[in-house]
Amino acid sequence: MRALLAIVILWTSQAAAAPLVLLFPAVGAPGGVILSGRVLKHAPSGGSSTVSRNLRWLTSSNWEGAKVEVRFAGRAATITSGHDGNFQVTMTPGEGKSFEPGLSTAEAHVDGAETGIATVDVIAPAAPFFVISDFDDTLAITNVVKAGGAIEAGLFKDSTTQPVVEGMAPFYGCLKDGKPARPVFALVSGSPVQYTGRVIQFLSRHGFPVFGQYLRDFGPKTLSGYKQPLIRLLLQSISQPVVLVGDDGEKDPEVYAQIRDEFPGRVKAVYIRKAGGTQTDGRFTGMFHFGQPSEAAADAVKKGLAAAACVATAFPEPGGTSSGAAKSDGGTAAKETTK
Repeated sequence: MRALLAIVILWTSQAAAAPLVLLFPAVGAPGGVILSGRVLKHAPSGGSSTVSRNLRWLTSSNWEGAKVEVRFAGRAATITSGHDGNFQVTMTPGEGKSFEPGLSTAEAHVDGAETGIATVDVIAPAAPFFVISDFDDTLAITNVVKAGGAIEAGLFKDSTTQPVVEGMAPFYGCLKDGKPARPVFALVSGSPVQYTGRVIQFLSRHGFPVFGQYLRDFGPKTLSGYKQPLIRLLLQSISQPVVLVGDDGEKDPEVYAQIRDEFPGRVKAVYIRKAGGTQTDGRFTGMFHFGQPSEAAADAVKKGLAAAACVATAFPEPGGTSSGAAKSDGGTAAKETTK
């Protein structure tokens, strides 16, 4: 097995191009934005099949000690990449100033490498909340609970072939629209950081809002416990309440319950999609456990997180009526779990 892995790594490294800076999309506040990324010594290149392209990204070599200049909104900072090629820097607007709310871009430059460019979404003070979401089996169908599901999705699928969870993009659209200022969206996921570009393409292809991306630094030390630090960092940098969205396939309910306990009053709602995970008593206490995104959208109307008109348009029922937004209980399957 080790010999096979060595052959795979050698083979995937043969089609390598110039160095590349990956700068991850981010969300932030007018008072500061945390930007992070990774410097690759050899950007993956070529690959005649989906699996070969995915393997090249996953086995790409990192550049330790690279001098990275990060630029955002007229500000600049220099940092050195760590042993895994990663870097992180907090950008501040300067004394007496603030970053303009809305979408803009940041850049990360290393001499001799392709410059990284990423979107930055700064939340407006009037935004009523922001959203933190999982990716696998919440937005994209990965089938993590099935044997081999994660491997198939990770190696044999790409942004064009990985199936989407139908209805989640309209649900997020209704969370975004009709507010005094729109929320920002952050993706905290176990997908590897090397798949940043793939995830961006998937979200755009299926009509999701722009997301900041906080993916997993893939490795044996990040098999668990990797989401909590990222979510804490987001809650510490953005003052608005948060809406948490995930699925029951792995540990989202437990992670979100922990965050809710650690940040009293900050979690406005928790939505958990049914993805075939464990259905033990008490696992979804105080969370909305839903089968269809239309059910979650109807509950969001009740909680004042989405407009009824948006949900009725996004989830029309046969005959032209709304998909549960006007129902008194949101449907039996969508009732909030209070076990």
